[in-house]
Amino acid sequence: MNKVNILAPVGNFESLMAAINAGTDEIYFGIGELNMRSAGANNFNISDLPEIAKLCRKKNIKTWVTLNTVVYDEEIETIEKILKEIKKSEIDGIIAADLAVIKEANNLGIEVCASTQMSVSNLETVKFLSAWVDRIVLARELNLEQIKKIIERIKQEKIVGPKGNLIEIEVFGHGAMCVAMSGRCQMSLYHYNLSANRGKCVQVCRRKYEIKDKGTGKELVLDNDWVMRRSDLCTIGLLEKLVETGIETIKIESRARSADYVDIVVRVYKKGLELIEKNKYSKKEKEALLKDLKTVFNRGFSNGFYMGRSTDEWASGENNLATETKKLLGKIDHFYQKIKVAQIKLSKNDRVNNGDKYMIIGPSTGIYKDEFFDIKIEKEVLTFKTKQKIRKNDKLFLVVKN
Repeated sequence: MNKVNILAPVGNFESLMAAINAGTDEIYFGIGELNMRSAGANNFNISDLPEIAKLCRKKNIKTWVTLNTVVYDEEIETIEKILKEIKKSEIDGIIAADLAVIKEANNLGIEVCASTQMSVSNLETVKFLSAWVDRIVLARELNLEQIKKIIERIKQEKIVGPKGNLIEIEVFGHGAMCVAMSGRCQMSLYHYNLSANRGKCVQVCRRKYEIKDKGTGKELVLDNDWVMRRSDLCTIGLLEKLVETGIETIKIESRARSADYVDIVVRVYKKGLELIEKNKYSKKEKEALLKDLKTVFNRGFSNGFYMGRSTDEWASGENNLATETKKLLGKIDHFYQKIKVAQIKLSKNDRVNNGDKYMIIGPSTGIYKDEFFDIKIEKEVLTFKTKQKIRKNDKLFLVVKN
């Protein structure tokens, strides 16, 4: 069985460190405006590229920059400048959908992954794109059998990319799903003149709607007010089947979500893949991993289209169905490294006790989770011991069960 890599989403240095510490194989991120999460995620600046590349190179983690929006003529010069900085910083590759971007990346010798925005859903398109890309994210609307057949034909016909290797196939494994075909939606553009295809989606589809007959004024009775709101993709229950198709990479969606989301999801899928490799991926293990996934942001879970047409893909509740939430207590005022003691001033209404779960998030720390022990509170100043190094200005959260 081939090794399957995990590709993690990172929107800032906190989630970057969370992904690295959780053991991801690859990361992807946006810079500036020309990516599909330019509005919803905390994107990096172009000046961050060398630091990102350096941090990931130490751990042998592959790096991808998303440049997958629609691009206009007046932006070509900007694209060229960004690509030159990507090349200079030794970032591994880009994820792109516009042929002008792909062409310029080829000219500079930068590896390209074809974005899901290209809706690649058949072998002939794979063959066509193989002249310019080394990896393809297949359309989300394909089922497992269709994916498997495409990969088998790639091997049979020896379809290679610019590097001379067989075309790699990547698929989405977990995270937010769009109601539109491969994410090409016009709703935000129609309502607010903000194009989803330019990374400006304001998620109009995730709101409640009333449906009214304009002729009679009668309203339709709906079982679910969220008629266009997709639940999240989750493949932990069919992960072994996804691996059997022959894919190289499982992509985790949602660069706009928090560092603890990245940490949990990467760890869960990494453990799942390790159990599959050991032939120990039992029903009990799946249930335990699913329980972990439910602790972080989710809109309910669906198999997507992998098992055929989905019947459970519509969300039925409010935005976040996580079984745990974070309450911000503040930022660490001081950390005494020799004795591993942190200090923070609490607000008057905040209370913590030994045994309470907490989480610390920071741009260098990443994610650290533990239970309070050896705490002392004097005049609203909390001191508590930790088991690893944290840093001043790291954010401290109390983890609360929903």
